[in-house]
Amino acid sequence: MDAFLVSTGIVGLAEIGDKTQLLAFLLAARFRRPLPIVFGIFVATLFNHAFAAAVGALVSELLGPNVMRWVLGLSFLGMAVWTMIPDRIDEEETPLARYGVFLTTLIAFFVAEMGDKTQVATVALAARYESMAAVVAGTTFGMMLANVPAVYFGERIAGRVPLTLVHGIAALIFAVLGIATLLGAGEALGF
Repeated sequence: MDAFLVSTGIVGLAEIGDKTQLLAFLLAARFRRPLPIVFGIFVATLFNHAFAAAVGALVSELLGPNVMRWVLGLSFLGMAVWTMIPDRIDEEETPLARYGVFLTTLIAFFVAEMGDKTQVATVALAARYESMAAVVAGTTFGMMLANVPAVYFGERIAGRVPLTLVHGIAALIFAVLGIATLLGAGEALGF
């Protein structure tokens, strides 16, 4: 349950103000059809995060426990710094609407999520918790928690969310996880 809850919280907070959330705003404004956009976000996130979790599980198997502890600890600290850097999205990064709402959303989200903060966090979380299903479920749920309101409420809520505070909380969580991992808090789990 810890893997699910931590994954949900980290990705949910890290996603606020992220380029994929900005993409959700853009797609909602362009198409004004929330249901296929939400479904496209869900499917793209599920595939992307399943891939990322598989990479995290593989990395966990390939590296020894001591090396893994350092890699994860430093990765979480790096994510703390990266979370504080605001994202932007260029309109030319989104595929053309000729594919329809669902497919455009699916392609745009899958591509935008490649190498993104939340994908990197999913790799680290899967390696940390060694529970791909719980991590993918949590990161996908966190992504949906942040993006579904963006699709449905768009600009009405964008101005009311204090991004600096949310990013600061997410960065703090990443930093605590990084420091705890470096100090050996995960040794009971084999790290």
